[in-house]
Amino acid sequence: MKPDAIDYSKLKPGDWLPTSVKEMKALGWDYVDVVLFSGDAYVDHPSFGAAVIGRTLQAAGYKVAIVPQPNWQDDLRDFRKFGRPRLFFGISAGAMDSMVNHYTANRRRRSDDAYTPGGRHGARPDYPTIVYSDILRKLYPDAPIVAGGIEASLRRLSHYDYWQDRLRPSIICEASVDMLLYGMGEKTIVELARRLDAGEQIGDIDNLRQSAILRPLSEMPNADADNIVLSSFEECLAEKRAQAFNFKHIEQQSNRLDGGAILWQATGNKVVKVNPMHPAMTQGEIDAAFDLPYTRLPHPRYKGKTIPAYEMIRHSINLHRGCFGGCAFCTISAHQGKFIASRSKESILREAIQVTHMPDFKGYISDLGGPSANMYAMEGRDKSLCAKCLRPSCLHPLPCANLNTDHSALLDIYRCVDSLPGVKKSFIGSGIRYDLSLHHTGNADIDSANRRYNEELISKHVSGRLKVAPEHTSDLVLSIMRKPPFKLFKEFKRLFDNVNERANMRQQLIPYFISSHPGCREEDMASLAVETKALDFKLEQIQDFTPTPMTLATEIYYTGIHPYTGEKIYTARDADEKLRQRMFFFWYDPAYRAMITSTLHKIGRSDLITKLFGKRPPHRHN
Repeated sequence: MKPDAIDYSKLKPGDWLPTSVKEMKALGWDYVDVVLFSGDAYVDHPSFGAAVIGRTLQAAGYKVAIVPQPNWQDDLRDFRKFGRPRLFFGISAGAMDSMVNHYTANRRRRSDDAYTPGGRHGARPDYPTIVYSDILRKLYPDAPIVAGGIEASLRRLSHYDYWQDRLRPSIICEASVDMLLYGMGEKTIVELARRLDAGEQIGDIDNLRQSAILRPLSEMPNADADNIVLSSFEECLAEKRAQAFNFKHIEQQSNRLDGGAILWQATGNKVVKVNPMHPAMTQGEIDAAFDLPYTRLPHPRYKGKTIPAYEMIRHSINLHRGCFGGCAFCTISAHQGKFIASRSKESILREAIQVTHMPDFKGYISDLGGPSANMYAMEGRDKSLCAKCLRPSCLHPLPCANLNTDHSALLDIYRCVDSLPGVKKSFIGSGIRYDLSLHHTGNADIDSANRRYNEELISKHVSGRLKVAPEHTSDLVLSIMRKPPFKLFKEFKRLFDNVNERANMRQQLIPYFISSHPGCREEDMASLAVETKALDFKLEQIQDFTPTPMTLATEIYYTGIHPYTGEKIYTARDADEKLRQRMFFFWYDPAYRAMITSTLHKIGRSDLITKLFGKRPPHRHN
């Protein structure tokens, strides 16, 4: 839909959080309690973090303003316009780490930004958390400044920065902030606001869950059951193994059912203190977060401009938070935790009805999903076992015996949404964990429900193409990735093809694959090319592994060892190695044939040449 077709006529100034002093005055306000700065455009939708935090604070009774994508290069009027807020400034780089947003896996500058009007690049700096906070600190030396969002959350302790190719300390050591809030921030931000409102000083608040603060080194305790003392930043700089073993503790504590230990990391003459996470939201809490009065629209200031990230999700509905897959290259559990917080059916249906009333809605919901589409309402049967668990993945190496994998509740959601007036069809656009839906539990009712789920998913909820993520074909690489063996993808593909044949449909299965992941060698990519060719795929959804802060794969890439075993792991690092792996995705392109053939000879896999290219026709003499 064209952006100027959005009907703003029925909306009032009070339907938005103010982005200017004029909008603030229209609400009758003379001041604001909190000013939020975001690297993203302001879209008043539950998929956009600044809107969620702003609406949450508003619901708690606070006056909140948003400054989206402030200009950090002019006279800084965007940073001055609301003045000093009564409580604090909040800053976020946006819904993505700014460096992932700005650069490709080859460290080339991207030409667009999906979270900016018109998709234009250049609307935010590199590392906005640092840039925005430094500006605010100079302008308002005594004002509390709080960082949040993905960039700050995943850089809360020492981390490898791929774009600068160096280990960096916690971002709280480099940004001019008083506190960092990590993870999904609704509960933490409201508690912080209330404590500041009650007269506490931000420097005295040292026990706020899901916060990180910088304290004098003298406050660091000895290690005990409640405190994990990590290797210092300086020790990690000197010995990569120390950084790797730190990660094991960080990941385990990020995935505790309730709390866990406090993490401490000395850096210079200070210590970073990371307080434990909150438990996953209750159903009532997550319903309340999604039931806030979002307009579900970009702010009117963008009228006539398209925001690509909004276009992707405008008719989608998020069913839950959290992911227990624990994939080695993914940061979801580091930010949201592995325990699932699921919305009630009633809350989901309320949002679905909202979507059907959007003027451009044509009857198709683009996604009923989540971080992983089919984890809705899944949890451990015995919570006492979950409370003790330190496994980073409930699915690897095999699904946990305590995990309830029943897809019945999800099927019910699909059917109820599809029965709403105005809904012609709902699609599942989020990634499906087929190892979940194919898992045989031994419980006849659950196994029957999961078979029905797979069949209904394929026959009723695919918009012509179903995207799944096997990621690789090598079981060794898949094990490092914490993904299931490739034989499960083959099983799912057989099911997909059978359902399509029975229903006389011609839908496509679109698999995602990654090259240059830790553990992957050229011969693994050659085998991937042969296996996917045999399955009649010419791959489209592919990428080079990009190291991002706070993932297992990134720690292996940087340190060269597996944090849980200490084992050395090969990883392709230079541009030539990466190219030689990536080219196998394109075995069908004549431009790569000579290079692939030469590589196969060099690695001693000449036997794969005919499997990829067939036999050359005999040379004919004229």
